[in-house]
Amino acid sequence: MSIPFADRWHWYHQAKSQLLRNLEDDRNYNVAKNIILFIGDGMGMTTVTAARILRGQLGGNTGEEAELAFDKFPYVALAKTYNTDSQVGDSGACATALLCGVKGRFETVGLDDSGRYEKCESSFQSRIPCLADWAQAEGKSTGLVTTTRVTHATPAAMFGHSASRYWESDSKIPEEDRKLCKDIARQLVENDPGRNINVILGGGRCHFLPRIEDGAQNPTDMGKREDGQNLIDAWHEDKKTRGLKHKYVASKKEFDKVDPRNTDYLLGLFNYGHMAYEVDRDSSPEGEPSLAEMTRKSIEILRKNPRGYFLMVEGGRIDHSHHFNNAHRALTDTLALEDAVAAALELTRADDTLVVVTADHSHVFAFGGNPKRGNPILGVDSKLSDVDNMPYTTLLYANGPGYKRDFPTGRENLTGTNTDDKNYVQQSAVPRRWDTHGGEDVPVYARGPMAHLFRGVLEQTYIPHALAYAACIGPQRDDCERRRKQQQEFQRQVIECPSAHVHGSSRRPGLDVWWTVLVAVWRQLVIYIRGVPEQTYIPLAYAACIGPQRDDCERRAKAAGGVPASGHRVSVCARVHRLVESPSLDVLWTVLVAV
Repeated sequence: MSIPFADRWHWYHQAKSQLLRNLEDDRNYNVAKNIILFIGDGMGMTTVTAARILRGQLGGNTGEEAELAFDKFPYVALAKTYNTDSQVGDSGACATALLCGVKGRFETVGLDDSGRYEKCESSFQSRIPCLADWAQAEGKSTGLVTTTRVTHATPAAMFGHSASRYWESDSKIPEEDRKLCKDIARQLVENDPGRNINVILGGGRCHFLPRIEDGAQNPTDMGKREDGQNLIDAWHEDKKTRGLKHKYVASKKEFDKVDPRNTDYLLGLFNYGHMAYEVDRDSSPEGEPSLAEMTRKSIEILRKNPRGYFLMVEGGRIDHSHHFNNAHRALTDTLALEDAVAAALELTRADDTLVVVTADHSHVFAFGGNPKRGNPILGVDSKLSDVDNMPYTTLLYANGPGYKRDFPTGRENLTGTNTDDKNYVQQSAVPRRWDTHGGEDVPVYARGPMAHLFRGVLEQTYIPHALAYAACIGPQRDDCERRRKQQQEFQRQVIECPSAHVHGSSRRPGLDVWWTVLVAVWRQLVIYIRGVPEQTYIPLAYAACIGPQRDDCERRAKAAGGVPASGHRVSVCARVHRLVESPSLDVLWTVLVAV
């Protein structure tokens, strides 16, 4: 693989192209008819970066220059992932923050901080409504797609309320609590909003079937329920009683036959446990659909509703691969999630569908060393360790099962090892049965109506409230339209300057003028630094009209208001009036210098 030559002009032109895209910023204030939330379970920043490089290398390139589908989204933020009682977040509590807008305790689902882990009765008063409730209350359709069990931690937070994320079937609940607290699978079939979710696709058939089920071919096919209930039959009966067009499927062949035009409710349980990792997935008719295929079918069913829909899609097995220090499967499942995002973008429009991609938490997954450009992302560093003179992979884990203490040299010598093998387990620094989650912030990518709400460093609980605001649902519904109009008016208003401070006076401009100009300059600069740019892009030279961006500064200034080139004192008030109507950073900069 040859490394493409890139002189300074390559980076200049690339930065200029991104500047032009960002200068065309046109914020979308439409009401989001549809919301699609993609969650990469455990998809921290290192995972995204490594997956991006892998995507490029699979295409025959060096990889670093590649772009994932959501890298192109115009707005990017960071989200904090702690729980109320834990510095490093758990999937159940993080999903509660992402889907309900309230932080909860470690390993609880759909409860606020008053819900205690494994304390059944504490869940009675701590249950909170979530995005699915808010969407259904407005007549929207709802959907849930995951590669894990549909009752697993992240999807459970969309519909369930449980003092333990592990109470997926009655057999997991202590006997003394079974009459008081429903298991998560029963909540999905019997309770609101679960019973009203239009599309449910994933794995986890075991929690819907009794331990002894006719037709089971081997013990692994037997259910885990001890109450004797067949919840798949119960789901059928509920939809039949309500006169709803519904379908249950358990294989790709059955899934492919589903006609979205004649199906309003679809339940697909494609595995007794979790669905397969993407690299292991059986794509034959007897196997499983891909995450992208499930996403596409879901949208085709949900979009029939004229009031719109809310769809949650989880790439859940990214997390499981990381727990086993298996970077190969973690990255290929991340690419499967990206394929699902790309499928959703093909079927939706940015003017009415808000798409957000994020993670519930990260992992202790590191990317470093001294690899040359184009080094295989799943390979070893270009140089040996300067301590033990042995190779090491550029992707490593801080803890987990990759720790090998039975080698006299202190760690395994990777010479001759195929680290690109899908079963290869990366080395880790600390021994554990599986790795822990990471505590750092995770990225948030947004495109569509009100996507500009996703910027800065956010509490994870902010995300569902911003989604609700964009769609005018839930707790943000009542004053959504009023505030939306106020924001639009703010963009158009002409700021009045006190005449005593500017016109006909030699006095320095007042603080209100200073503040107006500073805020305007900062707002415009923030517009330019957004998305996922190359490091070479940072538009400081453009902001100051210096360097390679200087030549067309006069032209841009004249087009935006005719700022004199001599730099003599200008009328602040006149410039402020102009910049509010058509803000241009060179005008703002000149005004700032003048005052």
